[in-house]
Amino acid sequence: MADSSDNLDQWFPRDNSTDTASVGGLAFSLAGQRLGVVVGGSLSKGLDVKLDREYPIEDLAVGRYVVVRGLSKRFFCMITDIMLDATNPAIRSDPPDLSDPFLAEIYVGTAAFGTIHITPMLTIEVEEGEPRPVKTIPGHFMPVEIATEADVNDVFGQEDATHFYVGTPLELEQTQVNLDLRRLVERSVGVFGKSGTGKSFLTRILLAGTIKNDVAVNLIFDMHNDYGWSVKDERGSQVKGLRQLFGSKVAIFTLDEEATRRRQAKYDHVVTVGYDEIEPEDLAMLKTTLDLSDSMIDAAYELQKLWKKAWIKKLIDADADTLELLKEELVASFSSVLALKRRVQRFERFGFLVRETLEDSARKILEYIERRTSVVLEFGRYGSALEAYILVANYLTRRIHSLYVEKVEKALGDEAMEPPQLLITIEEAHKFLDPLIARQTIFGTIARELRKYNVTLLIVDQRPSGIDEEVMSQIGTRVTALLDNERDINAVLMGISGAGGLREVLARLDTKQQAIILGHAVPMPVVVKTRAYDTDFYKSLGVDDTPGGAAVKSAGTPPEDRRIR
Repeated sequence: MADSSDNLDQWFPRDNSTDTASVGGLAFSLAGQRLGVVVGGSLSKGLDVKLDREYPIEDLAVGRYVVVRGLSKRFFCMITDIMLDATNPAIRSDPPDLSDPFLAEIYVGTAAFGTIHITPMLTIEVEEGEPRPVKTIPGHFMPVEIATEADVNDVFGQEDATHFYVGTPLELEQTQVNLDLRRLVERSVGVFGKSGTGKSFLTRILLAGTIKNDVAVNLIFDMHNDYGWSVKDERGSQVKGLRQLFGSKVAIFTLDEEATRRRQAKYDHVVTVGYDEIEPEDLAMLKTTLDLSDSMIDAAYELQKLWKKAWIKKLIDADADTLELLKEELVASFSSVLALKRRVQRFERFGFLVRETLEDSARKILEYIERRTSVVLEFGRYGSALEAYILVANYLTRRIHSLYVEKVEKALGDEAMEPPQLLITIEEAHKFLDPLIARQTIFGTIARELRKYNVTLLIVDQRPSGIDEEVMSQIGTRVTALLDNERDINAVLMGISGAGGLREVLARLDTKQQAIILGHAVPMPVVVKTRAYDTDFYKSLGVDDTPGGAAVKSAGTPPEDRRIR
């Protein structure tokens, strides 16, 4: 039985001197390593490729890139499935004896052969050379090759002022995948992956790109002290945080001065939050975490109306007689007031909460942001208390967003007067964007606004299925490490073209240093081996990592060391 690859050479003669083939007078390159030929498929379901007998199927992996050389187009595709096939179904039930080398030579690659399923992602016209969405498919028996470095560069371009190198495609270690940072920050970004897959390192790489290329200013709510000064990697080695990398372009604010000093981290301000600044809207975010009922939230609004800004302080201090006097003044049930009192008394264990402050912490952070200085807010020991993280992140974001809206509207379209693009990073994002509360929270509002007021989110989470579907649909770029929960995989791939094939790719990522990037910042879905966060990475940012070396130089002088009170 003749091999279809032999037939291809008969129909489409190969010119060995130029390593090209011609069909109907049109030449196309065969420079890449050939895999086989297209034998079937459709635009909606992808293409089937019969492998040449010489190519070992074990060398292939889902997520790898291939190129189909059509008559007038290059089709840039991803392998989404690998299969074994046979011309005669009886071979499955009665396999031949391949101990005879002659029989093995006859059967393997002819009667029994390998096939791959590939999904076209982009097409590149031979004449124009510009990647475009796929609207057609190649014909039968078009040759399929492993994508070369030149093919990948044609799609992802070169690193420049707006493109940042984040990793390499599978099996192409010398080739770079570059994110379009301006498109990255135009809409909200999601970094997803199960616990232990390196989400924090992925996030730190993305944040470093936005700071280095000056496409956005960052406000990072650093739950576990992973971003500001330094952190240990899984081998126990200390790696640099953003402040060490970028010097005065990054400021560290802390809620826990003692913990920050103990880590020998340099910080700029100690943040305190006054009870008089907390509003019922801030408590509403804690509905699930503090087990607050609707009647308790209603009681909070009533107490604020009665006691003004001092309502939490007075509620904590109120004795039984004081509360008895409230019975006739409140519409809310007395039992709800008592339950609310017990809940807010938990705040007394947080040292950053004080009776009143002399300075507005939200405005102080905004001063740094307007100077294009990114701010990392470290939580220290309070990062393990989820209610503290949610309370502070919501409290500051509501006020900063309100100030941003005010400044953008005052600018009246004058870009020179507008505040810089702000990217707010939150961890445990499903706690802020749960379907029950997402429509009422400031984070849900920001995600839906799509940069309307120059503010977007970078959300980090291991449970994307816990995030409201409407919010997920507004996330422009999704950087996803390994997920093994079917609901989480479905949530990440929601609204993505060709999600069926990508599901197999996502479920088979390595547990470390691999991710699939989808959406606004890349021209097509791409599986990458993420770049290492090491001395080579530091040097690429302009950091001298030798003993006595200095961090990257930046404009401006370090802010004075004052505390927010």
